[in-house]
This record gives sequence, C-alpha cells and structure tokens, in this order.
Amino acid sequence: MKIEYDTAYDLLNIEFLEDVPIDDSLEVDGIVIDYAKDKRIVAIEVLDASKRTTRKPLDLIDLAIVKSSRSDAVHEDNVAYRRKKKNRAKRARS
Repeated sequence: MKIEYDTAYDLLNIEFLEDVPIDDSLEVDGIVIDYAKDKRIVAIEVLDASKRTTRKPLDLIDLAIVKSSRSDAVHEDNVAYRRKKKNRAKRARS
C-alpha cells in the first residue's frame, strides 16, 4: 500500500494495488474509488484533501497500521482475494 499527497492539486491518494490498471472510477462527495476490471479497489483518492482531513495532509504520515488476527480476514494471495481456510482440526480441550 502506498499513500501519497500531491500539494499542487491537494490530492490524497491511497493506492492498494500497484501496477493494476484502473477500469472504472466512482466519485462520491469528493472521494474517488478506482476499481480494477475484477472489481477490486485499486486506489482511493480524496479531492481537496486539506479541507476534508487536516490543513496539512502530510501530517497523516504518522499512521498506525493494524493487521487483523481474525481467522476470517481477507488477504491478498497471488493477486486473487479469498478467505482464509478455517482450521478443521479439533483442538484438545483443557
């Protein structure tokens, strides 16, 4: 994932999938969601970012990234998304 801020255009871009062509885009209230042909989200753009987030969007660089430890969390594996398989082995009860 890559997060960029363009000061000239006041655009905050969060890119999830690098080098994946954008097939379609949807804009809702100044938020643009870019989709790949298979409907995965490629990027999210925030137009007029300094008005919608903070006056200095570069301050957002200090982000907390939290990985989910849930067994049903969606993750990327060889470009395709799928759910983790549940461990079918029975655990010994304590």
